Amino acid sequence: MGRVFLALAIWGAIHPMYYFVSWFQSEGWDIMAMVDAWHVNAATSGLVWDLTIAAITLTLWVIVEAFRNKNWLSLIAIPATFCIGVSCGLPLYLYLRGRISYARDPHTVRAL
Repeated sequence: MGRVFLALAIWGAIHPMYYFVSWFQSEGWDIMAMVDAWHVNAATSGLVWDLTIAAITLTLWVIVEAFRNKNWLSLIAIPATFCIGVSCGLPLYLYLRGRISYARDPHTVRAL
């Protein structure tokens, strides 16, 4: 699953950025204009709030798990989430978490 999560994180970084960069190129490089576009109607505002709540939830989960498991590298999922999006941050975190959580403990492996 690690490779699947890594592939989804890469896709989640590239695909949305294509649309963001395309929008900025046609509308100008004004972040506040993009924020206004996100709230152009109730449907887009609902999506923004949905993603914001998901991003905050993911951030809290990453912080708690990083301190619990001493997996400090997983903290890079937080800026990925807020600078790119949940579509990158969540699979990136799952990839980084899986590298620790699912690694075999040599003390529990039985010899065949």
